[in-house]
Amino acid sequence: MSEFLDHIRGELAAIEAEGMTKRERLISGPQGAHVDMEGRRMLNLCANNYLGLADHPDLIAAARGALETGGFGMASVRFICGTQDLHRALEARLAQFLGHDDSILFAACFDANGGLFEPLLGPEDAVISDSLNHASIIDGIRLCKAKRFRYANSDMADLEAQLVAARVAGARFIMIATDGVFSMDGYLAKLPEIRALADAYGAVLMVDDCHATGFMGPQGRGTPAHFGVRADVITGTLGKALGGALGGYIAGPQAVIDLLRQRARPYLFSNALPPAIVAAGLAALDLVEAADGLRAQLFENAAYWRAGLEAAGFEVLPGEHPIIPVMLGEARLAQDMAAELGKRGVHVAGFFFPVVPKGRARIRTQMNAALTREDLDFGLAAFKDAGHAVGVL
Repeated sequence: MSEFLDHIRGELAAIEAEGMTKRERLISGPQGAHVDMEGRRMLNLCANNYLGLADHPDLIAAARGALETGGFGMASVRFICGTQDLHRALEARLAQFLGHDDSILFAACFDANGGLFEPLLGPEDAVISDSLNHASIIDGIRLCKAKRFRYANSDMADLEAQLVAARVAGARFIMIATDGVFSMDGYLAKLPEIRALADAYGAVLMVDDCHATGFMGPQGRGTPAHFGVRADVITGTLGKALGGALGGYIAGPQAVIDLLRQRARPYLFSNALPPAIVAAGLAALDLVEAADGLRAQLFENAAYWRAGLEAAGFEVLPGEHPIIPVMLGEARLAQDMAAELGKRGVHVAGFFFPVVPKGRARIRTQMNAALTREDLDFGLAAFKDAGHAVGVL
């Protein structure tokens, strides 16, 4: 055991020496546009709380009510003794919201993606994945026996080449898997072109829409709605714009959902979501459908923030999404910049390998509908000061 632990300590020391140690900071109180961190009120620019619903009183009230009527937890998996009427109500509500036959809940979208591919695809089939897909899609694909193909990020010529290769390899069924929004860059997948290629080659289109549901597209119905196309299967989360707690889902055709209920291992071997989370998810969907004002504010904030960073001289990845990465290159520089911003009252996190490729470290800023113009101006001033302090500007 001592030799094993020495090896682990060596790994940790190497991570620290490369400036890649991830440190967690303690927050007191709820998630929001501002957070209390170690006795200081900090401007929060790094949460997935896009619409500012994480501390919304309607969600808190729904969760509190469900605790009284439904109890604290289910203490079991769904098919044994863990399904309540609330679970089916949320699944039906998600399906209606996303325009699909049905949906199925998971503990997280990581579990949803981890449980999607293996029940649906066998060794006779193929799955074609975008090179920048989320780790949960990558891991889910690894668990299935289908032939694996990968195409360069949003490269439609490469996607078509992989579709041809899958057909030449004799694939019975082909599934194209893509994020709707690539979370490290804020880029949108080219869903109209992907849909057209899927139709041309008889492929199934799967979209992970975690960073879009609630605020992209009409009534926040996600990237397929934003582009006016249909995804055959959608995975997503309750843990970002829909309240920011936990819980994932898959929505799609009835037969797909029925088979997943029988065969998806994370569903069959994980406790059902707690009643409080499910009730708050239902309340979040009600709020989201009527949240045009919040969505407008979110994208107004994103445009103002992006323009301010560019005017200050930062390298910012182009796009329209509320994810706005500030590119810094090296991990240690990203860490130093985050530390300097922390001194100035701004809560951000540096992103570096293995989350992003080496040499592509960044601070991923994320906009929130609850941020005011005063908040954004404060944040821009802090970025300028910190940029000068670390030599970026």
